[in-house]
Amino acid sequence: RSDAADPFRDPANAQLTAEQVEQPEPTYPLDLVFCPHCSLVQITETVPPETLFHEYLYFSSFSDTILQNAERLVNRLIDLRHLGSNSLVAEVGSNDGYLLQYYQQQGIPVLGIEPAINVARVAQEERGIRTLCEFFGKELAHQLTEHGERADVLHAHNVLAHVADLNGFVAGIQLFLKDDGMAVIEMPYVKDLIDNCEFDTIYHEHLCYFSLTALDNLFQRHGLFIQDVERIPIHGGSLRLLVANAGLKQQGVNMKRLLGEERAWGVDRLEFYRGFTRQVENLKVSLRDLLLQLKREGKRIAAYGAAAKGSVLLNYFGIGPDILDFVADRSTYKQEHYMPGVHLPIYSSEKLLEMMPDYVLLLAWNITDEILEQQAEYQQRGGQFVIPIPEVKIV
Repeated sequence: RSDAADPFRDPANAQLTAEQVEQPEPTYPLDLVFCPHCSLVQITETVPPETLFHEYLYFSSFSDTILQNAERLVNRLIDLRHLGSNSLVAEVGSNDGYLLQYYQQQGIPVLGIEPAINVARVAQEERGIRTLCEFFGKELAHQLTEHGERADVLHAHNVLAHVADLNGFVAGIQLFLKDDGMAVIEMPYVKDLIDNCEFDTIYHEHLCYFSLTALDNLFQRHGLFIQDVERIPIHGGSLRLLVANAGLKQQGVNMKRLLGEERAWGVDRLEFYRGFTRQVENLKVSLRDLLLQLKREGKRIAAYGAAAKGSVLLNYFGIGPDILDFVADRSTYKQEHYMPGVHLPIYSSEKLLEMMPDYVLLLAWNITDEILEQQAEYQQRGGQFVIPIPEVKIV
C-alpha cells in the first residue's frame, strides 16, 4: 500500500465556479494498493462514473501534442489496416473528436463513444463526428453488434484506467471488434509512474495503473491477445497496445521483450513499489522549499496547467494562494473557474504576459516542450518555469 496521494481529496478535475467556491466540496479517499495475484496497481475507492464524466472540462483538442500524435497514428493505421469507405473506426472515450476527425477527413466512417454530454456535443456539432453519449461495456457492445456495427479498428486512449468494470469493458471490446479487427489501446505505464515519481497522475478518474503483465492477464481472460506493444513518451510515459482476437495470435518481439524486462524489474512484486511514498515526500520538501524561498525573496509566482494532475500536486503539497497568484490554462472551458481544494483562479494563458510573474510552476509537465514553445515570449521577457517532476528544476 502507498499513501502517495492525499487520502481525502475532491475529484481532481472538478474545477469550481465562483458560486461553488463558497460551498462544501465532496471528498473521497485516495489510497493506492498493489495486488500480488494479478499484478494490478489500483486505488481503493470508485467514485461513481456519472459524477466524474457526465460533465467534463478536459478537451483533448487544446493540446497540440495530442493532436499531432493522433494524426500520425491515424495515417499509420489507415495504411496498416487498409482502411477505406467500407470500414468502421470507433473510439471509446472519444472526447471532442480530436482523433476520429482525421479518419473522417479521409472518408472513413467513424463512431465516437463518449459519456460526457458537453464533450460529446462538441464532437457532434463542431466536428460532425457521429457520437454515442454512453458508457462503453458489454451491454453497449451487444447493442451495436445487433445493429450490424462492428469495428475494423477500435481506439481506447487513456480510458482503460478510468473503468470500474474492467472485465465488462474488455469483454465489450472482444464483442465489438470484427473477427479480424484490431484494438489500439493506450494507457499510462506504471513503470514510468514509479521511476519518475509521477504521483500526481494518481487521482479518482484513474482507478488502475497498468503493467504489461497485468494487461496480458486481463486480455487473455477475455479471448483477446496483445500482438505488439510500444512504449511512447506521451503523458509521462505510456504503453500502446495492438490487440486482436486470440485466433490471430502473432506475438511481436516487443511484447516478449517487455514482459521479460518486467519480470526482471519486479513489477509483479511488492518490493518494486516500496519507497514510492518516500520519493514523493522528498519531492514535496524540495518543491515547497524552493517556492517558499522565492516568496521570501519577493518573487511573484503563478502556475500553468489546470489539469487533474495539477490539482493533486497543489493539494497534496499544500501549495495554494499563499504561494501562487493564479493558474493559467489554454482551455477556454476551464478559464474563469477555480482549482478544487486550493481555490486558485484559472485565467487564460495570455495572463502570463499581462501579469509577468517571475516564476511559473508548470503543472502540465507532461507537455513541457509544447508549453515552453507557446510561452517563448514570456521566457524572452525574463520569466522562468519551475518543472516539478521527475525532479525540481528551473528553466
